[in-house]
Formats: sequence, structure tokens, C-alpha cells
Amino acid sequence: MSKIIYYVATSLDGFISGPNDDISNFVVDGNGVEQYLSDLKSFNTVIMGRKTYEFGYNYGLEPGQPAYPHMEHYIFSNSLHLENLHDSVHIEKPSIDRINEIKENSTTDVYLCGGGDFAGWLLDNRQIDLLKLKINPIILGGGVKIFGNSKTNANWKLIESNQFDNGLQIAEYELKK
Repeated sequence: MSKIIYYVATSLDGFISGPNDDISNFVVDGNGVEQYLSDLKSFNTVIMGRKTYEFGYNYGLEPGQPAYPHMEHYIFSNSLHLENLHDSVHIEKPSIDRINEIKENSTTDVYLCGGGDFAGWLLDNRQIDLLKLKINPIILGGGVKIFGNSKTNANWKLIESNQFDNGLQIAEYELKK
């Protein structure tokens, strides 16, 4: 079965965006960002929460269209309703059974794009297999936490870590079972 990989940018203090969804302090170019963009090519399936999908509207994403043209999209929400869905965009009710079906049917690992609340729900249900954190050399002091309001205690093992010239690090962790 495919693994769910939460590949996300984070600040040193554990926020995936600042107050008011501000991401302007995150590293946007350089070797680390190039590595991330290259890594995304290895996925053919992406899962995300409603807020993350709608966040893309701020950057030109049209409602109902795929954020990543080469991936099958599963957006988990109890409230999102869109007309004119692209064939590769599916809106799903939050369900662990559905998450497992997606993992079983994907021919690659599954990219968890976010966001914090959805990732927290998946963490609470022991569904995240790997973390790939793009650790930015910034402190945001507030905003969206990497795992939302989850209180789940989990232990992770560092598998790989790479430092890039602008201070960005990509660290990969595996869930200790």
C-alpha cells in the first residue's frame, strides 16, 4: 500500500503559514525549492483539506481545477461544493476508509499537501507515514500550526536531512510504529 507523505513548508516554530495565511516570509527560490518541485513529480495522487485547496485561489487556481496538473486530487471537506470539476478533482467527505482506498489505489505514494487541520486529523488517525519538512529559517509567532489543534503524541525517526544555501532544510522523518 502507498504511504502518505506530508511534505510541507514550516517555520522553526511550527507554523505552515503566519497570521492571515501569510506565507511571504517563506523561502521561495533556491536549491531547496527546486528539490521540492522535483520531488513533486514523483507523486500522481494528492490529498488536501478544503482550506488548502481554496488557498490556491489566491495564486490563480480556478475553482474545480487541479492545483497539480499531473496528479489526481482528493479534497476532503464537509462543506466544499464546486461546479465544473475537472476529471482529476474529487471532493470527499472525511473518512479513514476513503483515505485507505486512495492509498490502496494510488500507484505512487500519496502527497499530503495540507493543511494543518486536515494533517492533524490524519495524525490523530495514524495515517501519516512520512514527514518531509521544508524547514524555513524564520519564526512566525502565530498562524496555522503544522498539525492544527491535534494533541496526538507521536515519535518520529530522522531518515534524511539536507541543508541548502539559503538556510532552508528538508528533513525527512518516518513514523516509529
